[in-house]
Amino acid sequence: MTLVAEVIRNGFAESIHHGRVIAVGTDGTHRLEVGDVTSPFFPRSAMKPLQTLGMLRAGWAPADDEQVALACASHSGEPAHVAVVRRMLAAASIEVDALDNTPSWPLAEEAARDLVRAGAHPDRLHQNCSGKHAAMLATCVANDWPIQSYLDPSHPLQRAIRTSIEDIADEKIDTVAVDGCGAPLFALSPIAVARAFGRLVTADAGTPERRVADAMRAHPFLVGGTDRDITRLMQSVDGLLVKDGAEGVCAAATTDGVGVAVKIDDGSGRARMPVLMHALRQIGATAVETQAVADAAVLGHGVPVGSVRAVFQGTNPHIHPPNG
Repeated sequence: MTLVAEVIRNGFAESIHHGRVIAVGTDGTHRLEVGDVTSPFFPRSAMKPLQTLGMLRAGWAPADDEQVALACASHSGEPAHVAVVRRMLAAASIEVDALDNTPSWPLAEEAARDLVRAGAHPDRLHQNCSGKHAAMLATCVANDWPIQSYLDPSHPLQRAIRTSIEDIADEKIDTVAVDGCGAPLFALSPIAVARAFGRLVTADAGTPERRVADAMRAHPFLVGGTDRDITRLMQSVDGLLVKDGAEGVCAAATTDGVGVAVKIDDGSGRARMPVLMHALRQIGATAVETQAVADAAVLGHGVPVGSVRAVFQGTNPHIHPPNG
């Protein structure tokens, strides 16, 4: 395992995180490589842009890019997010009850408190994956596929998504699991995830790939929400594409098509953004004004007394031909 981050409290290294980091250029060279970047892992919600691409390729035709951004989102369940999900369902004449994602409270504390005060319970509409599931149902309607079994890995929808992911990632999927929301989850190597994200950004205008990248970058609030780090990052760095995932995962692509994938081995979410930002700085992709996004504060009595900081070094440590 490779050390990628330290947790510093009052100048003392309290904890450490190991992980994997890869940055892949448009020519397939590895601009940055840390740890084991060839072994498959579960990208979790960082797969959503690639799943959305599969749905667009399969015939989903949303009327606006807000719906595309919501399909890619791990949204906070705020009113603006829920409104778009409702619009996605209505456009396909689908009832909310058809959603089969796992019920949950909104990620946004204020939105969750509002539901509690209203006497509501955890539901599927406010769960952070509801946009992806609404898009899955809409894709089924567009193709006259059954909607009751849309989460089955053998369903035509999921087979189409898998084929599309294998195509853009240029890697065969050997392991399939169940994600937290109930949808099939496909394992890929960090190299493949980074490569796929870079290809979203560099695709020709008007293609489904480019539509995914442009929709997310045009609507960063819909992809995350209030005070979400990925939202702030896409708002502050022009042209940057970013998507987070559970278990310490983050993926990104710069405006010139360098794809980056981060996996924190112990699954901690606190280290993923400092590590991603350090990787982007290592390849010269960001400016110093993003430092506020990069730092994850360590608190003592409610006051910052340290931070989670990335510690790996070196640019271009390995140069490989395309496909690793």
